[in-house]
Amino acid sequence: MSVSLDNAHHFSKPAAPRIRLLEGLGVEGDVHAGVTVQHRYHVKKDPTAPNLTQVHLIPAELFDELARGGYTVRPGELGENVTTTGIDLTALPRGTRLHLGASAVVELTGLRNPCSLINGYQGGLMKKLIATDAAGRITRKAGVMSVVASGGAVEPGDAIRIELPEGDQVPLGVV
Repeated sequence: MSVSLDNAHHFSKPAAPRIRLLEGLGVEGDVHAGVTVQHRYHVKKDPTAPNLTQVHLIPAELFDELARGGYTVRPGELGENVTTTGIDLTALPRGTRLHLGASAVVELTGLRNPCSLINGYQGGLMKKLIATDAAGRITRKAGVMSVVASGGAVEPGDAIRIELPEGDQVPLGVV
């Protein structure tokens, strides 16, 4: 539905007509691109850790859910690089490969763990993105993180093909 990037650590990322994914690095020109971790919180913990959060994806259906709760959120405003439609991203197993457009491929590494900055963006939004389900399990709805397995250009409207990993299907954990 939309693609976004930002070359600085801002909360939201402006929409772009296209992004270019670089294998093993992330989104060209995005502040979170790199072989090692680039998120400020994770850099403080271990700046040499591998970057498992190169590309952030969120389903547009989340924005509809948030709107029913009185929040207005548009693509890129939660810091994602790719806004999808029609895919339950958080239900996919770790290692799932998403083929984006003609040649780009990202591999899912885990769930995004939203930070408290979200409440500064819109008060109370964090409680909508991290909740407890009926079974008492914590659910995270702020999208998924991935690494770039194959580079290429990605534009709004590009098709996404899902390739599930072989073997055991391991649910996404927090990355």
